[in-house]
Amino acid sequence: MKKILAILLAALMIFGVTACTSSQEPAAEPEAAEGTETETEGEAAQEQLTIAPGKLSVALSPDFAPMEFVDTSKSGQDQYVGFDVTLAKFIAEEMGCELTIEPMSFDACQAAVQTHSVDMSISGFSYTPERAENFNLSDYYYAGDNETEQTIIVLAENADKWTKAEDYSGLKVGAQSASLQYNLCTAQLPSDTEIVLYADLGTAVEALRSGIVDAVAVAYGNGEAIISNNDAIAMSGFEFEVSEEAENNVIMMTKGNDALLEKVNEILAKAYDAGYYGQWYEEAKALAGIDTAEEVSY
Repeated sequence: MKKILAILLAALMIFGVTACTSSQEPAAEPEAAEGTETETEGEAAQEQLTIAPGKLSVALSPDFAPMEFVDTSKSGQDQYVGFDVTLAKFIAEEMGCELTIEPMSFDACQAAVQTHSVDMSISGFSYTPERAENFNLSDYYYAGDNETEQTIIVLAENADKWTKAEDYSGLKVGAQSASLQYNLCTAQLPSDTEIVLYADLGTAVEALRSGIVDAVAVAYGNGEAIISNNDAIAMSGFEFEVSEEAENNVIMMTKGNDALLEKVNEILAKAYDAGYYGQWYEEAKALAGIDTAEEVSY
C-alpha cells in the first residue's frame, strides 16, 4: 500500500509542472540513482517542487535596461518590458501558462526563488559556482553585448579619464549588490578602490550624478540604456575581463525542481534554434531609448 501511494503522489507532483504545458511530451521525471527503492523515489517526488497548474510566476528587477525595465506609458503587467520579459512571456506561452511578473530588487529575486515564493527568476543572472550550488540554473541564453562586455560609466566630464584598472585607485565605484559587476570590481580593480554597494542601479546612477561615487560598474548594454536617458553620463573607456562562463545569462530556479528545469531548457533550445535572441535584444535596446522608458527601483 505504501508503494502504491508513493507512486500516486509522484505522478501528482509531476502533473503540477506538465499540466500547463502546450507540448504533447511531458517533462521527463528525474532519474533515480541505481539501487534506490520505490519508497525513496516517492519521497523524492514529494519533495519535488512544482508550479501551480496554469500559472507561472517570474521575479525580476526592473532596473536593468534593456533586459528588464518599465514603460511608464503602460500599466499593470504590461508596463514590464525588455529582453527578459519577452523571454518570460515566450516560456509561459510554450508551457501554456498565465505569466505573472513579480518586480523586486535584484537580491530579493534570488531570495524569492530560494524560498519558493516564485517559480523562477529571469533577471540578467550570470553563472557563478555559488549560484549553481544553491539553485537550479538553466542552460545559457544569449543577450547580445549585455553580458559579454562589462564596463564602467562615469560623468561625461570624466569620459576617457579612467581607462585602466589602476586609474580607479582611491576612487569610489558603485555596483549592484550580489551582481557580476560587484565580483568584477573586487577582483580586477585596485585594493584601495572603494566599492559602494547599491540594492538597485537607479540609486547607483543617482549617486553618480550627485557625486557620491565617481563611477558605476554596469553591463555594456545597460550602460548604453542609461546614457541614452542621461546626457551627463558617458562610458569611461574601461572594460573588465569577463570569463567565458559569465558571458551569457541563466534562469534561476529552486534547487531540486528538475522537471521544471528540463522543460525550461527545452524551451530555451527552441528559442535559440529559431534565432529569437538577436531579434529580442535589438527590440529591447530600441525600446530602452524611448522617452517613457524608466529603470525602477524596488
